[in-house]
Amino acid sequence: MLEEMAAFFEKRLDGYDKHMKTEIDSSGEFYPFTASLLPARPGCRVLDLGCGTGLELEEYFKLNPGALVTGIDLSPAMLEALRRKFPGREGLELIRGSYFDTPLGEGWDAAVSVESLHHFTAEAKLDLYRRLRAALRPEGYFILTDYFAESEALEDTYFEDLRLLREAEGLPPGSYHYDTPLTVEHELEILRQSGFSRAELLKRWGSTCTLRADV
Repeated sequence: MLEEMAAFFEKRLDGYDKHMKTEIDSSGEFYPFTASLLPARPGCRVLDLGCGTGLELEEYFKLNPGALVTGIDLSPAMLEALRRKFPGREGLELIRGSYFDTPLGEGWDAAVSVESLHHFTAEAKLDLYRRLRAALRPEGYFILTDYFAESEALEDTYFEDLRLLREAEGLPPGSYHYDTPLTVEHELEILRQSGFSRAELLKRWGSTCTLRADV
């Protein structure tokens, strides 16, 4: 049975960090690597899309404790878990909501998303990336570390399987937890179509990759 996105993660909150750190291949490498790519200047402004419990922020705040970070996530329980990790931290703002609907503001030095965007369509991402590019400073950039499909055929299969499941369960439109990753090539294409001047693959760990897109 498909589950609504926020409800899926809230049900699994107690074991979420352990699962991500010990059961996801190369997570001990890609979280620190992602953090190392974010701005090192104290006072820089970073937007985290789908921040969850802040696994990437655990690594980033070690490198730049003076960063100003705003995180957006659907799950209030995950946001509360993140708050508990950094009690009293100034410069950490958390917003409950969908990054597809939440105003992104402007003037960000960088944006980041880790293991979140592989649940959504190319069309939804194109609109999001256009908004994100407009929210970044002229020298800003976006770091995306996520799970990607190994082929276009597999990408198509994921979306078809999700369509059939939703049809079988009679589910209305909405955000449900089901992996529908794009290929790296398709993701890069969408980033370029959205207006980023450059989009490139930086590193790969099996199906997980880190991409960078520059304004």
